[in-house]
Amino acid sequence: MNNLFNVLDFGAVPDGISDSTAAFQKALDRAGEVFGAVIVPPGIYMCNKLTMRQRTSIQGYPSWNYRAEASGSTIHLLSPNNDCLLDITNAYGVSIQGLCMDGGLLGENVHGILINKSDPGSQEDTPLIDGCQIGRFSGDGIRFHRIWCFSIRHSMIHRNNGHGLYIKGWDGFIMDCWFSGNRGCGIFADDDNASVTATANRIEWNRCGVRIINGCNWNITGNYIDRSGGAGIYIGGSERKSHTITIAGNVIYRSGAFADSMPADMSEYENSQVFFDGCNNLVFSSNTMHAGRDDNNKGKYSPLYGIVTRNLACSIIKDNVGQDGCMREFFVDLGGHGENVKIADNFGSKALWK
Repeated sequence: MNNLFNVLDFGAVPDGISDSTAAFQKALDRAGEVFGAVIVPPGIYMCNKLTMRQRTSIQGYPSWNYRAEASGSTIHLLSPNNDCLLDITNAYGVSIQGLCMDGGLLGENVHGILINKSDPGSQEDTPLIDGCQIGRFSGDGIRFHRIWCFSIRHSMIHRNNGHGLYIKGWDGFIMDCWFSGNRGCGIFADDDNASVTATANRIEWNRCGVRIINGCNWNITGNYIDRSGGAGIYIGGSERKSHTITIAGNVIYRSGAFADSMPADMSEYENSQVFFDGCNNLVFSSNTMHAGRDDNNKGKYSPLYGIVTRNLACSIIKDNVGQDGCMREFFVDLGGHGENVKIADNFGSKALWK
């Protein structure tokens, strides 16, 4: 049985001009009939919204770097009249590997990869995204609205007008990825999010590094978080509803890039390396922080604050360091804590240089 389908055999043209939407969709549909795989040879393909089927994969051959335009197997968004480029809603068990996806910042709220469900459903979604570059979408690079089990690895999600990764859902792995230059957060999780491991990622030059609202059961370890506009990490939400979160072994550098001009929807205290607001069962330990400014010694030094806490319960903020970690005050406790809060041995200092 043939279960490998090359988009060229269905009429796709990798010239950066021709509309290859129909050819790609025919290949994806054919793969869906036999739980097969779609092969995308190197080239630039122009497509509108594509829809994947259950238990299928799409495989490209990536070639990309930080500054150059994507090459290798690249799909460019053809028209702004789409809600996404690749829709995997209800496409359980798909694999997306080695693709470069470029939105050209067309339209409004057009996402790169999208799951959009009204409820979690009755089975695990389990998409795997590996070795992809996803950038310049007017919405989020990856938007998972009601996701249940996922893995994102070895990918670069960059320069999107929304978040690099938006999560409303559970049970994920985010590993060895690069979230860079997104006008939203690098990683943003909204109400009803849980059980996610984020490790060994580079999260830089986003509006906020990692922002979790009313989340639980997160493991955030071993990441490098650089030059966030607001806080490098913000954990908050309704009163003491963010719980069971471990944050350890991260390097958090020169957060608060908005400096003295924080956006109206951000608190002054989000000009900080980290801000924990209304958290329960949180551990923040063995992290290092340092203040700084833009590359080439440009811009203002930031952030104003190092660690900011408010309204915690059953939490430990301990054994973190931040020599020259802020510009005003390294540790700010806004009070309102409940029982069993341990804050100790956080050694940091205001930077003496300007």
